[in-house]
Amino acid sequence: MIRWGRLAIASALLGVAAAAVGMLWRGGLPLWHPRPWLPLGRGVRDAYSGVLGLAVGALVVLATRGMVARFDWARRLHSELRPLARGLTSVGIILLALLSSLGEEMLFRGLLVPWIGVVPQALIFGLAHQIPGRSRWVWASWATAMGLALGAMFQLTGSLVGPLVAHALVNGLNLFYLRRHDPSPPRRGLGGLLGQRG
Repeated sequence: MIRWGRLAIASALLGVAAAAVGMLWRGGLPLWHPRPWLPLGRGVRDAYSGVLGLAVGALVVLATRGMVARFDWARRLHSELRPLARGLTSVGIILLALLSSLGEEMLFRGLLVPWIGVVPQALIFGLAHQIPGRSRWVWASWATAMGLALGAMFQLTGSLVGPLVAHALVNGLNLFYLRRHDPSPPRRGLGGLLGQRG
């Protein structure tokens, strides 16, 4: 839990740093894209972005469960990430989901998308999600795909509300799923004479 507490604090500091850079660079918080694809009023774009974020987050959470049930590479990734979530309390999961999404969205989408574009920020986001083990590049590829989706959502709507909602939903629900779901097949006892006790 100490390592995750540090990660939550680091994420919060990342959000504060991104906010400070946004204030200096663009004269405001990096919550709105200066040149969105859809020119909507602020209230409309925040609402539209939020609904889109809920939909994308729910689809990703459902897709995660389906992939873990169906594909070996997804089960292997789940198994490698599972030890990281097992020690987390429910409050720890919620805090980590909220703070990590806030920090990462402020930096990667809020600052980097307007500066370098959707695709480059997604590649950097993917590379920043490195884990040890055989599933390293699967996880980095998954994070890159998520970076593309969240970056496109921000570029489309001009609001960081949707990416924040989607990111927090995916992180929170998938951490709960990692904690409680063991994808390895259950062990079977020995059958026949060896399984009988006298």
